[in-house]
Order: sequence, then structure tokens, then C-alpha cells
Amino acid sequence: MSDIINIKTISELHDIMGFEKPQHPLISIVDFSKVEPINLGSNVKVVSSLYSVMLKSANCGHLRYGRKTYDFQEGTLFCMAPDQVITKESVDESEEYSGWGLFFHPDLIRKSALAKKIQEFTFFSYEVNEALHLSDQEKKNLSELLERIKDEYSANLDNFSNDVILSSLELFLNYCNRYYGRQFITRSSYNKDILSQLESLLKDYFNTDKAEQFGIPTVKYCAEQLNFSPNYLSDLIKKESGKSVQEHIHYRLIEKAKTKLLSTTNSISEIANELGFEYPQYFSKIFKSKTGLSPVEYRNLN
Repeated sequence: MSDIINIKTISELHDIMGFEKPQHPLISIVDFSKVEPINLGSNVKVVSSLYSVMLKSANCGHLRYGRKTYDFQEGTLFCMAPDQVITKESVDESEEYSGWGLFFHPDLIRKSALAKKIQEFTFFSYEVNEALHLSDQEKKNLSELLERIKDEYSANLDNFSNDVILSSLELFLNYCNRYYGRQFITRSSYNKDILSQLESLLKDYFNTDKAEQFGIPTVKYCAEQLNFSPNYLSDLIKKESGKSVQEHIHYRLIEKAKTKLLSTTNSISEIANELGFEYPQYFSKIFKSKTGLSPVEYRNLN
């Protein structure tokens, strides 16, 4: 049975890393080259209550995040929301520690505008294998922003300190968003393949009896079938096609509904059931919102 280590505060994080008391109780920037190798043992689970953004500049072995194993290699940025689980699968004394980590507690942003905006930074919910690969210039830009944050919380705190830290932190996260957007663009051919796979998945779903058996496919279902996290798949598809995964689902759903309305004499209730709707009224509502006509009007018009 694996052990579980819970990190609830910045102070506990510093204790585990063997650092002195943090200069700020809610945020810390860690230089991994100054961290002594930590032998937690194999299959130890670490659960953190902190937001984490980590850049590894050298190999640090295999980590397991959720159900996936990831070889966390040089030049990758990994972001993790609070209460996620990471498992260190193996221990290697030769592992190198380099790079940096930004850690902040949710209480830091709780009363600020960033508390609401944090949901927009969907990369905190990406899987580890969806990490961001940074260019040298991008790494330099982020490092400079971190130095600004560190300089601020290392100085004597005053009435403006928290505002400056929060604005710098938001700017840092905005840059992460920008670089993820760049990665989506530079991987356009790969993304087009994923879009094609999504289309094939939905066609297959609605051309069989899966909808009648299991209901309308969800974004989560599509992401699991394509081996992505829901947020990453949604952002990738939106960048590539201009439409969300949900819009793609609805498009295939409506196209199948049109075919059934014109090629069968099945009632509206029967068609709704075949498409995975529990209530025919909901089917009619979605159909009209997408076509401007009710299912009956569409059938009679054609």
C-alpha cells in the first residue's frame, strides 16, 4: 500500500524540500537546483493544496499523474491545480534537479479578481503528457517575471505588496496561456489529426446505437476516448476549428436527427430516445436552437 503525503501550506512544502521558513506564507518560488534529492520511496503519492507551475530543465525521472506515466524531461512546463495527485514511481539516485517551481496557495487570490479568472487558465487541469514545451526565449520571459514576483515578496511588505504580487502573477499566467496557444498553432498538423479523430468518434457514436444505450456523448467521454483531459481537448479543438467540442457534438447530433426525421416515420419521441435524450422536449429545444425550426416543422418543410 502506497503512502500519501499531503502538502497543505507553503511552509510544509519548504519543510519537505529542506528549505528555511518561506518569506511569504502564501507564495514561493523554488530553485530546484538547490533542492537535495528527496527519497520519498517508490509509489509514494503526493497531494498538494497549492497551485503549482514547474519548469524542469533536466531529467527528473518518471512521474505518475492520474492514470498516466510521464517522463518529465528538459524544457517542459507542468501546471497543476490544488488537490491533484502525483506519484513518484521509481527512485533513482542519479536523477538531476534543475529548473524552478512557482507555488501559491488559493488563499493568496481568494479575495481578488484573479480568483474568478483562475478558471480561465484551463492548463491547470491538463494531463502531464499535455505539458507545455518552451523555447529558450519563452523560458527567459517567464524567469524574468518570476524574479519580479520574488523580489516583491522578499522585500518588506507594505500596503501595495499584495496588489503588485497578484498583478505580476496574473501576467505570468497570461504568458503561459499565450505560449500554450503558440503550441497549439505550431502543432497544427497534429491537431488536425485529433480533430479528424473526434469527427470519426462522433460519427461512429451516432451511426450505432450507442446514443440510445448510453445517452448523448459528453466532452469528458470524447476526451477519454482520445486520451486527453477535457480541458486540453476543448482548447485544442477550439483553436483548430473555432468551435468547442460541445458544438461538434451538437452538430453531429443535429445532422443525425435531420436524417432520421426525413428518412423514417418514427415519432419525435422515438427519434429523441434513439439520439440519447431522456426527454423529447429537450431534443426539440436543442433542435430548434440550432436550426430555427422544431423537429415537426423541419419534417413537414421537407
